[in-house]
Amino acid sequence: MRPLYTEAGEKTGGRKWDAYPRPQMVRENWQNLNGLWAFGTDPERLKEQILVPFCPESLLSRIGRTFPEGTLFCYRREFMVSLPLEGRRLLLYFGAVDQIAEVFVNGVKAGSHTGGYLPFSFDITELVRPDAENELFVKVRDDLNHDLPWGKQKRDRGGMWYTPVSGIWQTVWLESVPETYIRRLVIHTDECSASIRAEGVSDGVIEVARESENGGALLLTCALKNGEARIVPPYPHVWSPEDPYLYRFTLKAGEDEVSSYFALRRFSTKEVNGIPRLCLNGEPYFFNGLLDQGYFSDGIYTAPSPREYERDIRRMKALGFNTLRKHIKIEPEQFYYDCDRLGMVVFQDMVNCGDYSFLRDTALATAGLKISDKKSPVSAAARENFLAAMEETVRHLGSHPSIALWTAFNEGWGQFDADGVYERLKKLDPDRFVDAASGWFEQKESDVTSRHVYFKKVKPVESERPFLLSEFGGYVYQIPEHSAVPDKVYGYKICKTRETFVKDLRTLYLEQILPLIPQGLCGAVYTQVSDVEEETNGLLTYDRKKAKITPGEFADIAPLLTEAVKQQ
Repeated sequence: MRPLYTEAGEKTGGRKWDAYPRPQMVRENWQNLNGLWAFGTDPERLKEQILVPFCPESLLSRIGRTFPEGTLFCYRREFMVSLPLEGRRLLLYFGAVDQIAEVFVNGVKAGSHTGGYLPFSFDITELVRPDAENELFVKVRDDLNHDLPWGKQKRDRGGMWYTPVSGIWQTVWLESVPETYIRRLVIHTDECSASIRAEGVSDGVIEVARESENGGALLLTCALKNGEARIVPPYPHVWSPEDPYLYRFTLKAGEDEVSSYFALRRFSTKEVNGIPRLCLNGEPYFFNGLLDQGYFSDGIYTAPSPREYERDIRRMKALGFNTLRKHIKIEPEQFYYDCDRLGMVVFQDMVNCGDYSFLRDTALATAGLKISDKKSPVSAAARENFLAAMEETVRHLGSHPSIALWTAFNEGWGQFDADGVYERLKKLDPDRFVDAASGWFEQKESDVTSRHVYFKKVKPVESERPFLLSEFGGYVYQIPEHSAVPDKVYGYKICKTRETFVKDLRTLYLEQILPLIPQGLCGAVYTQVSDVEEETNGLLTYDRKKAKITPGEFADIAPLLTEAVKQQ
């Protein structure tokens, strides 16, 4: 076999995904299956090797070829089970595989999964050989079917559309569990208490510790009854980006034990001096945000390592930002855990289905036309798949305290019946904000009035709902030697020098954003964290090696925004 990577860090550029993949429900008995896998497009002849979990498209520059649409990708690896099996079940997990996967263990089909952004698992207890090598074989096909969630992937990439991603792009792992085990934790909190539901078990004991990733002093113990418990910590310590306090706990149920955490916090709206405001823990809060698309120059959808999320979050917090809008993508859970523990609010987008139309979704909107989505061209299959993925997204991520808002539709992409989708989302999660139609084409129902403004001055909006500027800015400053496409730029205002970029960015906030806060602006999401391919409007370069602005040049803006909200 011809290795495209080796496991040595100096050969892989430090690429190694070794973090526990489900940080909100941790068990001791797990086995990581990431690493070198046999790989190819002919299931009978896998001549190459690929480092999982990185998509084949991230190899193109290394192997000098492209993959036709709908290529069948095949993966194989051998493994010995290093987990206890007697009287237990063995579960096989995939963080995400894009787009249609079939999984075989020792030649027997374990199952299949459709959809490229959400985790799935199979019970393979009866398929493995406990004391011998086992073969795991995965077939994946991605034809960019727009009836399924597809995000911003485009075969002919360019501008705001990016290189497509196929295959295994999140962690593959095994877990050993008792015959009766905790299948999922569902956590809801407010400023004073936490409600915990454990699916799969009825009774157990929860031990809550004071904040510490390594286990703090025991704070309280309570019983899990009929799968549920309510925890009321003494002298409750609320969570915020400024003070991201977490309560750690363990749940013991029969032979099973998991560790997890929760945070006490509440998102709400209230009227202050006649103006609707978004609130955190009962007080008006300005959500000073950035668009975060989660693309990386050497892994596309997959960060070089799980530690890359912490680096991004810390650098953005140092600039004064407290919110990331995770745009048209669902990340590995490490990202949300890092936002929880480091203190970064998340606005989470759903991943779009359906076709994009420049005329309908961009040109008419830019011209200011209001369009009803009652006669949307989105197919019945795309609607069904979107709703299913939306519900699974809420189930998958809904216990992370950092998530404050769900975005249903972005700029009309795949939009249909936004009012009905809003009602469905609020029923799934009544505790968070819902932006039903981010940017334009809003209908009757939403928790915010959401606008995208790029080519003109941001103006106040009269609305009975809180005003959220969910995208703006997008100023371009390209550093060619750190750009994926040095001969092209895409963005919304070109700055020739770094000095001009810094000056114009400060002016944008001081002269347009700050004055709008007394008039009702509750949050603003600047585009964006980093460059993506030829879209060079990030605060960081695509390779993350250069920052276009420093905390010393910009961090003084955030206190002004915060104070402007407090003065209302």
